Amino acid sequence: MLVYTKALLVGEYVRIQDCEGTVTELGTFVTRLRTGLGEEISLPNSLVLANVTRNFSRVAKGKGFVLDTTITIGYDTPWRQVHALLLEAAGQIPEVLKAPEPFVVQSALSDFYVAYKLVVYVDSDQPGTRARVNSDLHAAIQDAFNRHGVQIMSPQYFEDPEKPKVVPESEWYAAPARRPEKS
Repeated sequence: MLVYTKALLVGEYVRIQDCEGTVTELGTFVTRLRTGLGEEISLPNSLVLANVTRNFSRVAKGKGFVLDTTITIGYDTPWRQVHALLLEAAGQIPEVLKAPEPFVVQSALSDFYVAYKLVVYVDSDQPGTRARVNSDLHAAIQDAFNRHGVQIMSPQYFEDPEKPKVVPESEWYAAPARRPEKS
C-alpha cells in the first residue's frame, strides 16, 4: 500500500508520530528510517499507514528538505524586529537555501508572548545534516537576539526583569568555550 500510494519514497525526510528521519527502506512489513543522530528506526507498516506522515522533502524542489523552528518572544519586542532577526540568523547557515527564501510566520498570539515560526529550505539529502543544521540555526538565533539585546524569555514568566536577560557578545566564549580559529 505504501509503495502503491507513494506516500513515502526512499531518500525522503519524514516524521511519523515522534519518529523522524530519512526513509532508507520501504519493505513489505516494515519501513526503516535513519535519524540525523545515526539511529535506525524500524516502523511496522501498519503503524505508518495508521498515522499522519509529515514529509519534509516534498516541499523543497529537487534534493533537500524544509526545516522549521519556533520561538516565543514577548509583546514588548516589535514583531518586525523579530522577523528581521530570525531571517538574519537563517542567513548565517551555509546550507540554508536563498531560493526559496526563508520566511517567518506568526503562529500564535498567546497571553504573554507571540509565537514565531522560521521556515527554511536546506540543500542536503544527508540524514545527519538535518540535526546539525537545526542546532546551528538555534545557535545563530541565540547569537542574533543577544547581539541586538532582545531577550528570549519563554514560554511564560511572572514579571519583567530589571534588565534584559541577554548574553553580551563579549561573553559568548566564556571558559571553557573557545573562539573558533579564523580560516
